[in-house]
Amino acid sequence: MSAPEFLRSTRSSYDAIAEAYTAEHPDSLAGRPVERALLAAFVDLVRAVAGAARAPVADIGSGPGYVTARLHEAGLPVFGVDASPRMVALARKAHPELRFHVGSMTALDLPDQTLGGIVALYSIIHVPDEELPGVFAGFRRVLLPGAPVLLGFQSRQEDGHRRLTERFGREISLDYYWRTPDTVAGHLARAGLRPHARVLREPESGETMPRAFLLARRPVESEQEPAAD
Repeated sequence: MSAPEFLRSTRSSYDAIAEAYTAEHPDSLAGRPVERALLAAFVDLVRAVAGAARAPVADIGSGPGYVTARLHEAGLPVFGVDASPRMVALARKAHPELRFHVGSMTALDLPDQTLGGIVALYSIIHVPDEELPGVFAGFRRVLLPGAPVLLGFQSRQEDGHRRLTERFGREISLDYYWRTPDTVAGHLARAGLRPHARVLREPESGETMPRAFLLARRPVESEQEPAAD
C-alpha cells in the first residue's frame, strides 16, 4: 500500500532540509524549561505504569533525536521514529548509542500493548484532520494500559492550516496544522485515550503562535472508557 500524499510530501520536504534544520535545532529543549518539565512528568508517568519497567518508549517524529536522547538520559528504554530517512540518518550520527528507524505514525509497525509511552512533539502538526483519528487509535493500540502520551503542537483560538513552499532556501511542500487543545483532546478521547493534563505556553523568541501540550493515558481495565461523541 502506497503512503498517503501528505506523508510523501512531508518525507521529501524534511529530506530536503534535514541538514539545515538539524543545524538550527540541535536541541530545541535546551532553552525551554516548560517542555523539559513536561518531559520529566511524562517520565514519571511511564515509571508508574504497571508492567512497563522494560517496555520501550517511542519518540514519534524524532527528527534530530534530541528528545529521544533526553528520554534515554532519564533512564527510559527509548527509540525514535521519523518519516524522513535523512533525518533518521542524522539522528543516528548524532546519537549512535540510540535506535532510530524510518516509519510513520499513520502505520505503526508495532505489536499491540508493547509501549510504555509515546512522545510526539511537533509531529502531529503535519497530519491532516481526517488522519488524526486513525493516528490516535494506533497510539492506543500499541500502548500498555495506563501508559501516557505527550503531545506538543502550535495552537491558536481557532484551528487552521497553511502550506510552506520554501524553507532554508529549499523548495518544499509542507503542510502545517494548528489546533486548539480542545480539538486535540476531543480526538484523543474518541480514540480511547483519556486526557490527563494540558498546558498552553505563550510564544517565546522566534515563535509566532502559542504552544499547546497535552498529556493523555490509555485507561487501565478498571477505569471506565471515555464515551465516544
